[in-house]
Amino acid sequence: MNKSIKNLLLGSAVAIMPFIGMSTSFAEGATNNHAYVVDSSGTLVRDGSKECVRTGSWNEEHALVECGDAAAPAAAMEKAQPAAGPQPPAIRAVLQTDAFFDFDKAVLKPEGKAKLDEFVAKMKEHTEVDVLLVTGHTDRIGSNSYNMKLSQRRADAVKSYLEQQGVSSNRIETAAKGEAEPVVSCDGIKGRSALIKCLAPNRRVNVETKVQREN
Repeated sequence: MNKSIKNLLLGSAVAIMPFIGMSTSFAEGATNNHAYVVDSSGTLVRDGSKECVRTGSWNEEHALVECGDAAAPAAAMEKAQPAAGPQPPAIRAVLQTDAFFDFDKAVLKPEGKAKLDEFVAKMKEHTEVDVLLVTGHTDRIGSNSYNMKLSQRRADAVKSYLEQQGVSSNRIETAAKGEAEPVVSCDGIKGRSALIKCLAPNRRVNVETKVQREN
């Protein structure tokens, strides 16, 4: 069989291959790459397993990314990466509201209301905040059971104030800690009035934001 006949048969085989279970895909520059079989339009010929059909001239130097035979260039991989956006908000954040109460009272003092007003304004800027955990605290004067009830009343007072400022009640949870988590100890303070004044920071409510979803 002479050379011209061989070339004619090879060309016919390449033209027929797509019709016997092989698929094709276009690859830029494939027509100049003699390591893979292409059809007359420069489209890569693939077999029934979607693998590119290699010629006898194939080697790693001619490998194509489209055929899975070469790694994507670093620049292309970087381009494929999504642009880095802002970091998601912290899952939990604690605000010491300093919402002080008078001794044995569950009525918010003016400075406590002012702190809560600032907090509500900031909260409205962050819609990703789903739930507020309001925790009441007391000083150590009185029985444990009494102080637990008092701390709950203080938490309820803050919840009520937040609702008045437009915070939905279903976004507020309350908890009571009583005297269990003091911020000052006032050891060595003599006299009841001096002790009550010293323990004022313990008569507080903490507000903790729970971020349950990203904005």
